[in-house]
Amino acid sequence: MGRGWRELCLIVLPTVAIAAWAPNLYGNVLLLFNFVLYITLAQGMNAIYGFTGYLPFGYVGFFGAGAYGFAIAAMAGVHPAAALAVAGGAGIALGLILTPLLRLSGAYFAIANLAAAQAVYQVVANPALAPITKGPYGVSLSAVFAPRASYLVAVALMGATMAAIVWLRNGRFGLALMALRDDPVSAASAGVNIVRARTIAWLLSALVASLAGGAFAWQISVFYPETAFDMSISIFAIVFTLFGGAGTLLGPLIGVLLLYGVYNWIGIAVPQYFQLIYGALIVVLVLFLPNGLVSLLTQRGIRVP
Repeated sequence: MGRGWRELCLIVLPTVAIAAWAPNLYGNVLLLFNFVLYITLAQGMNAIYGFTGYLPFGYVGFFGAGAYGFAIAAMAGVHPAAALAVAGGAGIALGLILTPLLRLSGAYFAIANLAAAQAVYQVVANPALAPITKGPYGVSLSAVFAPRASYLVAVALMGATMAAIVWLRNGRFGLALMALRDDPVSAASAGVNIVRARTIAWLLSALVASLAGGAFAWQISVFYPETAFDMSISIFAIVFTLFGGAGTLLGPLIGVLLLYGVYNWIGIAVPQYFQLIYGALIVVLVLFLPNGLVSLLTQRGIRVP
């Protein structure tokens, strides 16, 4: 059995099965949904940052575009399954519009991407577009509210995203992306089409975030522009990915399970010290484990999926 198939069978499928069964053991479906959502977003962030080195601070722009793509379609009477396709299409369309940003690098790319996300937010929240987006007044999708169905769709999306990361980790395209990330000149000399490779990774990441946004809109049904374009969504996706280890399958998964678990535990147990403890934890880990938790294993010669 190939390495990729082993990772699918030993990591992806068990994770999907556990997540799908979890509501039968724990009644807070919204909390479980958030775990699944952030695993998906962290893996989507992984597809662009972990394999190309591009860090999109405005990743939430794709998420918000997907949420509003789903909402607009659902309000028009489209079936939720088709509305999810519209959400994905909105992310792809936005990704294509923003592909010129890939000419930038480093902090310039991150800042430009953040500005683009804010521009999309301003368009969606514009009162003049209220007949279409409901502007700043919020969206209500009570007609399609189905928390269990949307949860299972989110679980399926998580599984598909993790499978895509397995493909990147073990396929020639993923190896080309990593070569491009480490040394673009050498990668181009070896025949890697830099523009095409980066664009595909960018659009894959955009598709994941926009579909996650569509699942989010379906799950909560009532939201406002500032909810769908909340910068904390981007921050969490970045932190979870870096904490576990970018460029790996297990890294973002571990990052979400540990950090988001601690996030919720601290918020309940000692809310008065929440920001201090959580912030200090992240700072310490970034200082002493800059390559994430998985570096503890890689330093010992263990290959981490």
